[in-house]
Amino acid sequence: MTSLIADEALASLEDFAGELLRPGDDGYDEARRGYNGLIDRSPALIARCRGEADIAAAVGFAGEAGLDVSIRGGGHSVAGRCLVDDGIVIDLSALKGIFIDPEARVARVQPGVSWGELNRDTQLHGLAVTGGLISTTGVSGLTLGGGLGWLMPRYGLATDNLLSARVVTADGRTLTASESENADLFWGLRGGGGSFGVVSSFEFQLHPVGPLITGGLVAHPIDAAEEFLRFYRDFAAGSSDDLMTFAVLAHAPDGSGAKLAVCIACHVGEPDQAEEDIRPLREFGTPAVVELGPMPYTVLNSMLDDGYPTGSLNYWKSGFLSEFSDAVIGEALQRFAVCPSPMTSVLFEHFHGAVTRVPVEETAVPHREPGYNYAITSVWTDPASTDENVEWTREAFEAMEPFMTGRRYVNYLADDDVGEEPAQAAFGTNFARLAEVKAAYDPANLFRQGANVAPG
Repeated sequence: MTSLIADEALASLEDFAGELLRPGDDGYDEARRGYNGLIDRSPALIARCRGEADIAAAVGFAGEAGLDVSIRGGGHSVAGRCLVDDGIVIDLSALKGIFIDPEARVARVQPGVSWGELNRDTQLHGLAVTGGLISTTGVSGLTLGGGLGWLMPRYGLATDNLLSARVVTADGRTLTASESENADLFWGLRGGGGSFGVVSSFEFQLHPVGPLITGGLVAHPIDAAEEFLRFYRDFAAGSSDDLMTFAVLAHAPDGSGAKLAVCIACHVGEPDQAEEDIRPLREFGTPAVVELGPMPYTVLNSMLDDGYPTGSLNYWKSGFLSEFSDAVIGEALQRFAVCPSPMTSVLFEHFHGAVTRVPVEETAVPHREPGYNYAITSVWTDPASTDENVEWTREAFEAMEPFMTGRRYVNYLADDDVGEEPAQAAFGTNFARLAEVKAAYDPANLFRQGANVAPG
């Protein structure tokens, strides 16, 4: 397929109100970049939409022209699923509308919004919904893949709080998907990875959160990491629904490269109860850093942003653990000791509370068991070190596979996680039903750039 689209081929888009960019146009090179600098793709056309009519026009053009399609919301896809070579990018990044009904505690959000932007508006009313751990992450992709975040023990995943969505389907229809309208499509959108259509707006249930919560971090020297992680395992097991914690093997942000064992915490309950609940974390051992206390929820939500700058090179792997044993701790520490990049982290993301009480079949997300997601987020900036970082990440992931369940979080799948096997690992027992939904709404598999479920 040629990477050029002739002027006459765009005749069917003459009423397109947004911006059409082709190779060589001003702004094209900037528009074809996403969060992950490791991804370098050259679309034949980038269609920057202004609204639903533009989305429908772009979908129709792609189908008629036989072009591969990707959908860009916030552009934060680590695997680069929002970009495509020699195809069309349906770019929704300019759609930034946020509409809050504080009385009903409902937000309607367009797909170009980031979690930081949404939190800024919802926190005016002391409200929030589970969102990304990094505030620059887009609302759209995170929600469609499930959406783990700081609030999931109390309020579930982002997709658990989705009330409805407006969707442009492969045949150009614009539909509302909810529990009462197109319920099968709504089920698929709630964690199915976004391969059923283009979502033009999301409606979320909001909850009382903040503006002040109790949160922050505790960091221990790497020499104390084994003892600290064993303590953390027991501490997290007794967590209330108000408390979300991750254990992290990370590097000091001062540029020294010093390795640390860290716990990041978010408590959304009453301050006195929060202090009681986190006291063991504050008092354990001899921490190098203790920064726990009242803070704005928006500050907590952006705490990790500096470690994941736009344009950095990223390669991530993750999988759910069947146990958080001493053997797991030892293997993680052994691998992290030879980590090649001072920007890379290893996370134990704790699943408990509300997120684990949703029946597996209620949404497309199958990850409802209490436990941990083990995530290796490799980040670096020197292209010359790419092979070294990718190889280390793969080896560190493979070393942990004997302790894993075989389930994987779809939003952490890497660029090379393609085909049916990763999709099966991401969707588990819900895979067959997703294939049926796909057949009903996208039988030609137009939207196949994500963790694709072929029409069943």
